[in-house]
Amino acid sequence: MLQRRRAAPADTSRRFLQLQDPAQDGAGCDGLPHLCRTRLHPPTQPLSQSEHGCFAQKPTYWHHLTWWVHLEAGTSQPLLLPLSPELSNANIAFLWSGETYSRSNSDTTMECGGGKRNGRSKKWKEMLKLPHISQCEELRRTIERDYTSLCEKQPIGRLLFRQYCDTRPELKRCIEFMDAVAMYQLAPDEERRDCGLNLLDTYFNNGSAAHLPDIPLEVVAGCRERLEQSPCKELFDDCTKIVRDYLSGVPFSSFQESMYFSRFLQWKWLERQPVTKNTFRHYRVLGKGGFGEVCACQVRATGKMYACKKLEKKRVKKRKGEAMALNEKRILEKVNSSFVVSLAYAYETKDALCLVLTIMNGGDLKFHIYNMGNSGFDEQRAIFYAAEICCGLEDLHRERIVYRDLKPENILLDDRGHIRISDLGLAVQIPEGETIRGRVGTVGYMAPEVIQNESYTFSPDWWGLGCLIFEMIQGQSPFRKRKERVKREEVDRRVREDLEEYSDKFSEEAKDICRQLLAKDPKERLGCQGRGATEVKEHPIFRNINFKRLEANMLDPPFCPDPRAVYCKDVLDIEQFSTVKGVNLDPTDDDFYHKFVTGSVSIPWQNEMIEMECFKEINIYETDGKLCSDLDVNRPNPPPKRGFFYRLFRREASASAPPTVCFKSGYSDDEIEEPSRL
Repeated sequence: MLQRRRAAPADTSRRFLQLQDPAQDGAGCDGLPHLCRTRLHPPTQPLSQSEHGCFAQKPTYWHHLTWWVHLEAGTSQPLLLPLSPELSNANIAFLWSGETYSRSNSDTTMECGGGKRNGRSKKWKEMLKLPHISQCEELRRTIERDYTSLCEKQPIGRLLFRQYCDTRPELKRCIEFMDAVAMYQLAPDEERRDCGLNLLDTYFNNGSAAHLPDIPLEVVAGCRERLEQSPCKELFDDCTKIVRDYLSGVPFSSFQESMYFSRFLQWKWLERQPVTKNTFRHYRVLGKGGFGEVCACQVRATGKMYACKKLEKKRVKKRKGEAMALNEKRILEKVNSSFVVSLAYAYETKDALCLVLTIMNGGDLKFHIYNMGNSGFDEQRAIFYAAEICCGLEDLHRERIVYRDLKPENILLDDRGHIRISDLGLAVQIPEGETIRGRVGTVGYMAPEVIQNESYTFSPDWWGLGCLIFEMIQGQSPFRKRKERVKREEVDRRVREDLEEYSDKFSEEAKDICRQLLAKDPKERLGCQGRGATEVKEHPIFRNINFKRLEANMLDPPFCPDPRAVYCKDVLDIEQFSTVKGVNLDPTDDDFYHKFVTGSVSIPWQNEMIEMECFKEINIYETDGKLCSDLDVNRPNPPPKRGFFYRLFRREASASAPPTVCFKSGYSDDEIEEPSRL
């Protein structure tokens, strides 16, 4: 149990709090330590300038570490660091009840998970060890061999296909051309024409297109003519279609016979391994969901931080929330967007179903609208967020998903200031050619057709965007004042009948887009006239937004959250769930759990491997000039290394009667896992 006590009497005793954990048994050696719900109150006196920075005591032994609160000079508050910690040689930042505690790390970098490991377990390579290729034969027979999915959508598949193309000059040239077109599309408007001319000169002059598939001369001439007139982003679409069709033919078939495809199968095998609570380290509670708590967690093998949304099994069963929970999980799994919170893992514990989601450190828009000075944003900031929300809605609608709950609380900021749509519990997928009906949403944000229980498709989302733009600029929602006491029926009447009122905070263009999005009749509403998000993006208020660059995360947000601030409640301010009584789990629930618990989600998992540089370090093809043993069908894979206790118990087991012997998994380096049985 962690013990809290004051530091030894000295001049600094009123300025520092000391936390000692004499029973620590290496629990934090691979990154961050386990975090508790203890609130450490800051001292009453601030640091002097001379004392600022003298906040750590060098530990002699890991089992008797001393943790010091780091106080900002001239204040009486702890220095708050980002919720997603950056582990470095300088210090390790720890999440603790919303405050940050630091430990000197100059002499213990690798021992405690900092430095080059960046929060990875010291056994991360064992956790991510690729299987021998012979173990992937079933996967080779059953995996879907679709070019779009395998070589474009899946990040590791895309990288491996490119590595294969690099071995053949004619294919490498095709990849370089596709990359050049992508750079042309991302170029700023004023530079796009020059970028296009350079592309044409590089690939279609003086025989330089010898290694490209046959692109008709009239197609190239048409590109050049249109470039002179209007350098639109879609200029080279015909050329890229020809190159893509070529790559998806014979080159893709050849790729499937290469060692690069075998390596892809090894990564897919690894991706499909079971996920348990021991895959993660679990930290402080961030908030509450409908069925349980949301806490911070970290993947032990890679060091990546996530938010873990826990759905208590008994609470779900008591509220008959199985269909809603499974619907949210399946929709999150289906959507892959930079503007929608991503699902990376789904697993279960004895008591809870867990969704591991993108962690967003910057707080929600409601907090920023109402708690950061004067209510509301300047128009430029509001329009930037509206553009990103528009992109998120476009990605959802592309999968025929209507969101239905657009409001400031559900829009979260990351640590750079970009937004993502969260909480897809009310979202639903609409079958092609059909409509739905249902009074679903939040009072004051529901569209008239939803309130009147009429049929609709995606129109409620564009109404919600209008409400959100209005609230971001005005500092209050269009049909209900801040903290106004009013009956639900009156708010619904205002939505159906009243016109919103605009103050001098709105420019004419801002008024116009709000009026078009808040049209009572969905047939007259912007975004509902056949072209969806394209109609909204073409509104003059977005004239300065390059949506291609926005979607590529290349535009700087107008606001960046303070890296020293934690935008979530203190643990003790988060209400605890009461115990669920009178509900028993039984085998009939297993079918629901089986559908829910599907492990890793392919694209986020592969992105994690690449982003955290695990792919780069593991993806080696040759050792000592020979093909890696795991790729060589003629060389058996060496047996896994066994720990001391495994060897000890094995000797005892063989020397005595055959009672069951339990040993701790070799992958458990900082948490107690369920014992395996010999």
